Amino acid sequence: MTPLRTLALTAAVTLSAVQAQADMQLTAPAFADGGTLPGDQVFDGFGCTGPNISPALNWSGAPEGTKSLILTAYDPDAPTGSGFWHWTVFNLPADTAGLSEGVGTADATLPGGAIQGRNDYSLNAFGGACPPAGRTHRYIFTVYAMPQEALPVDESVSGAVVGFFAHNTALDSASLTVTYGR
Repeated sequence: MTPLRTLALTAAVTLSAVQAQADMQLTAPAFADGGTLPGDQVFDGFGCTGPNISPALNWSGAPEGTKSLILTAYDPDAPTGSGFWHWTVFNLPADTAGLSEGVGTADATLPGGAIQGRNDYSLNAFGGACPPAGRTHRYIFTVYAMPQEALPVDESVSGAVVGFFAHNTALDSASLTVTYGR
């Protein structure tokens, strides 16, 4: 086989693998991708006075080989130099299809013993949006299909470490991006 034909065949196989992994979907009953985050998901603190309720999220299409799931909420626009982790939930059982509204409290019972990591508010819970006054930020909710049943970390883990595992070993992922400003 010629080098050019080998390259073309490799590209076709790679494209097929990428397309096969593009089946995960993430939806939220309260908002759409590209929309605005509702007031229920605004933090109560840091100058904000919202109810701080985690949104209902639903997902589907995890690929074969998925043994657990990770869910994150991240603000890349926070003026920290490293963004802001609003929520991490890891070790969700592979057959979990979503989380109901309000499950992101510190005392929540999560499916299959899943764990909420420490967010950048220093809480093991959902921490809602609270951008600086006069600014609008993006909030990216992502679900990751993971090849391992459990991450080798506990509830003290930071969002950045959960993100490290998610970005480096996920089989597939799906995201929703919404904005919120005040």
